[in-house]
Amino acid sequence: MFREMRRFKQQVSEEECKRILREEKRAAFSVIGDYGYPYTVPVDFYYDEDDNCIYIHGAKSGHKIDAIKNCDKVCLTTWNQGYKTEGHWEWNSTSVVVFGRARFLDDREFWEDKLRKLTMKYYPSEEEVEAEMKAPPVNVVQMIAIDIEHMTGKLVNEK
Repeated sequence: MFREMRRFKQQVSEEECKRILREEKRAAFSVIGDYGYPYTVPVDFYYDEDDNCIYIHGAKSGHKIDAIKNCDKVCLTTWNQGYKTEGHWEWNSTSVVVFGRARFLDDREFWEDKLRKLTMKYYPSEEEVEAEMKAPPVNVVQMIAIDIEHMTGKLVNEK
C-alpha cells in the first residue's frame, strides 16, 4: 500500500528510525485539513516502541482536532541535527517519515501516563513534571495516539 523509497540507497534501518524517534524532540505533524488542504503543525512527541505509537498532545478543539475527526490518516516527520564531514560544506541529516492513524485517548489514567512520559522528554526534573501534571491546564489537554502503519528513514546529503 505504501510506496517504496525511490532513493533506496539512502534508506536507513528501522532501528535507526526508532532511535531518531526516541531522541528527537520536535516533529512536523500533518493532517488533511479544511477543504482538503494539508495542514502541518510543529509538535512535541513521545515515541513508545512497545506500543508502536507516537503520542502528541494539544487542545481539545481546533483545526488539528477537527481534521482528525474528519480523517484519521496522518503523517509525522522528524529529523536529527545532522553533521558535516570535516573538509566538506554539505550537511548530512537523517529524516524519519511516519504514516499512521490518529486516535483520541479517553482513558484518563492511560493518557496521563503517556503525557507524563512525553513531558519527561522535555522537562529537567520529575518534580517539575509532577507539578505540571497537577496544574489546571492538564484538564483541557487532548492526548492523541498515532498508530504507526509505515515508517521510513533517509540519510540526506545536501550536495
